[in-house]
Amino acid sequence: MEERIIELEKRAAFQDAEIKDLSNALMRQHKEIEALTKSLTLLKEKAESGSLVKDVQDEEPPPHY
Repeated sequence: MEERIIELEKRAAFQDAEIKDLSNALMRQHKEIEALTKSLTLLKEKAESGSLVKDVQDEEPPPHY
């Protein structure tokens, strides 16, 4: 009976450690997703405003002209 209790305690300890590791990984992924979402929003705003595209008159002609 005592061996069984010890085995259950080991499993519980292992599961607690795994849950903590998974929770930490989830937090890191959430922060990364937030940062990527902010970057995407900024790029979308720049693209919609046209600040990412040069005016045709400002561009130099290709070298073969």
